[in-house]
Amino acid sequence: MKGSNTSSAFLSLISLTFVICSLFTFVGKNLVLGGWTADTSKISPLRWVASTAVSVIVVSWGHKRRSLSTSGALLALLVGFCLTLAHYSFFFCLIAFFFTSSKATKYRQDIKSKIEDDFKEGGQRNWLQVLCNGGMATELALLYLLDVGSSDLPVDFRHNYRASWLGMGVMGAIACCNGDTWASELGTVLASEPRLITTLKKVPRGTNGGVSIAGLLASYFGGLLIGAAYWVGVFLSASSGDISRAPEQWKIVLVGGFGGLLGSLLDSLLGATLQYSGKDVKTGKIVEVARLGVSRISGKMILDNHSVNLISSILTALMVPKIALLCGL
Repeated sequence: MKGSNTSSAFLSLISLTFVICSLFTFVGKNLVLGGWTADTSKISPLRWVASTAVSVIVVSWGHKRRSLSTSGALLALLVGFCLTLAHYSFFFCLIAFFFTSSKATKYRQDIKSKIEDDFKEGGQRNWLQVLCNGGMATELALLYLLDVGSSDLPVDFRHNYRASWLGMGVMGAIACCNGDTWASELGTVLASEPRLITTLKKVPRGTNGGVSIAGLLASYFGGLLIGAAYWVGVFLSASSGDISRAPEQWKIVLVGGFGGLLGSLLDSLLGATLQYSGKDVKTGKIVEVARLGVSRISGKMILDNHSVNLISSILTALMVPKIALLCGL
């Protein structure tokens, strides 16, 4: 309890420092680059303050609910701030991923603890997990800020190609992470025996690269949710003029579903080939390190779970804009 109170106090101090630094940075930026008035600034004071406040509130809530460790919460502050500042749809996608993936991680933990050797109660995300899951989306959001600015544009490759490409890239990265989380966390407990994606042979639950019908459906619906969140953000924040000349935005939801499914498949392919999976003879749990008393199932010890998540999110983010183009956006 004492350690928990200490970490909460530390996070509160860092959050306060973050708010103060954020506001002073905004004032300094306007003084140097754009003067005092919001009319000459590409980013309004309200947008900057909202991005700061919302990030602090959500991250503090996640830390209090033990969904984020202290290190994870500190990095999540920057991730949330960058995504919210660039486009409100990015923020909606991030919120949908954070809340639903946290719920999925905590679902049927009693079963997961018997299967996974590295199982952690509550599924707290540390800084490395936040980086690997949100790194690509944050990088693309920063590119969006540099190229487009803080602008809530609909997806319209005909009139706003770069903004649409970067927006779909951000959505693709988050859809990949959410789809894979839903597939692994829900598919593990809902499916019986998955099949290895490379050989289609049955493997124990929890094996890296194992896929099932339930898991694939979960990844698709996880991606659909991210697509729906992006669409809601466009509907609420984009101007009516931009929306009227843009293609039908409901297609974003379908693109998100494809992104979730694609990301899960890429993650499974990497996990089956470049990530080691073995079964501990004594405990019967699935482990990711080859050692004495472990029977090899698949893969090689080249990547760990964090690396696989990062690489699959990068690949999905690069592919989803093409899928969006094919869908007529």
